[in-house]
Amino acid sequence: MNSLLLPSGRRIPVLGQGTWNMGEDPSARRDEVAALRLGMDLGVTLIDTAEMYGEGGAEEVVGEAIAGRRDEVFLVSKVYPHNADRRGVQAACERSLRRLNTERIDLYLLHWRGNVPVGETLDAFMRLREQGKIGDFGVSNFDLDDMLEAAALPGGELLAADQVLYNLSQRGVEWELLPWCRERRIPVMAYSPLESEPASQAAMLGNPQLAAVARRHGVTPAQVALAWLLRQEDVVVIPKAVRPQHVRENRAALDLDLTAEDLAQLDAGFPAPRRRRPLAMR
Repeated sequence: MNSLLLPSGRRIPVLGQGTWNMGEDPSARRDEVAALRLGMDLGVTLIDTAEMYGEGGAEEVVGEAIAGRRDEVFLVSKVYPHNADRRGVQAACERSLRRLNTERIDLYLLHWRGNVPVGETLDAFMRLREQGKIGDFGVSNFDLDDMLEAAALPGGELLAADQVLYNLSQRGVEWELLPWCRERRIPVMAYSPLESEPASQAAMLGNPQLAAVARRHGVTPAQVALAWLLRQEDVVVIPKAVRPQHVRENRAALDLDLTAEDLAQLDAGFPAPRRRRPLAMR
């Protein structure tokens, strides 16, 4: 599995498994655990979750999936903004650790910006890092202005990632946020790489240009969309899948080589931004 170097010197895989909507339906738990384990078997060992997902249910699913295999996994979780003060972060992290049944989270993120001063959250993150409860820390859903502010604060130089909505249909981050992060070697984690809402996903995967590229390679449009993201510099991609076929297809996207013709056709179907846009969020 290809990986990126974090500012700390640790490495993060470029392809992972998302867990949004997992842990909400007890009858689906066996399939969710099996999907994560299958992904690990295929070498997709980054797992992204959050205390928000299923109100901790997704973390419990992940904890079951990684039992006995913790050392194989690069584990990412996120803290709610309303838990992001000094005491709240400490307590939230410890709850997540219990649900995940582990002693450390490899990358811990502020899920989105709330009312707590970012400096207070960074201070709490640094304390968790000193305690060995997290390896690295970062943010999610931060636009460039937010990143500039956070980077100027104590601990801001240690920011290890910004997790944002990024896919073929949502390319706004390419205007200024992604170049800024690349310059500082801060990986961007692309969530909802295949969109999240059924209508928006159908619109993206049904795009004629994307479909044409997929036919040329004998793969699915979803695999082309993932392969396009995976070739972007300093980007980590975290699709979610529960069906075994989709897990295998996501992994296979890593081996799909897109040609210059493919890339030009995708740019025609999904034009790059020509101006600054507000950060898209799910």
